[in-house]
Amino acid sequence: QVQLVESGGGLVQAGGSLRLSCAASGRTFSTYAMGWFRQAPAKERDFVAAISWSGGTTYYADSVKGRFTIARDNAKNTVYLQMNSLKPEDTAVYYCAARPGGLSSSRSLYDYWGQGTQVTVSS
Repeated sequence: QVQLVESGGGLVQAGGSLRLSCAASGRTFSTYAMGWFRQAPAKERDFVAAISWSGGTTYYADSVKGRFTIARDNAKNTVYLQMNSLKPEDTAVYYCAARPGGLSSSRSLYDYWGQGTQVTVSS
């Protein structure tokens, strides 16, 4: 069982930056691939980024590639999402998720989810 708690969301102007954190409980964090997803009002929950259990492999949605960076610190049981050059269309609730095994962009393959953190980008 893994429990996830996101933090770091907020209101930022377009072009600004935010860093989201996701703290995980459980001794097996280092064996889980981690992902970030986001959901805007009245829209599906979409994939943003994912990272392998070791941190050696990452994968990004085309819409955030070059602007967002996912990273993890297994000693701290934490995964991060550094978001730069933010745009109004990045406004959403951001969720972190965990799954055993390899990373994936499919939300149906993630077993554990956090409660989400709101990111609002003003124009």
